[in-house]
Amino acid sequence: MIERFGITTEPLSIDTVSKTVIHRNAGAVLTFTGTVREMTQGKQTLFLQYEAYLEMAVNKLRQIGDEIEVRWPGTITAIWHRIGRLEISDIAVVIAVATAHRAEAYEANRYAIERIKEIVPIWKKEHWTDGEMWIGDQLERTPYPSGQPEKEDHHD
Repeated sequence: MIERFGITTEPLSIDTVSKTVIHRNAGAVLTFTGTVREMTQGKQTLFLQYEAYLEMAVNKLRQIGDEIEVRWPGTITAIWHRIGRLEISDIAVVIAVATAHRAEAYEANRYAIERIKEIVPIWKKEHWTDGEMWIGDQLERTPYPSGQPEKEDHHD
């Protein structure tokens, strides 16, 4: 059986991650798949390069799963993030949650992606047609070098 939390350089499988959370009392299994998009606020992305502090990142993913279990008892969560070079449309993150009811599944899944951005030590280098830049946190509060407004995340 695959672990429910992890970081990998291999392509992610939505089906594989989802299967780790399915159980007899789950009435809802919801997945979030974050992919690399090409255009962000008018800038063309060529590819992304993700890096992580591996041991801490996996521990933080587990922490998020624990937090979800406390907030939505009975919820089972799995989170996998990919690192390395990712091309446009590649899957960067898969989150799967299984709950008794759909409302909790939506809430828990949204909570998971927001917490990943807040606490998991994963960084990315954006490669654009006109330059590149390391993004130091998942909240991406760093403005573009061109002075454009703060940018959006690549897995919305």
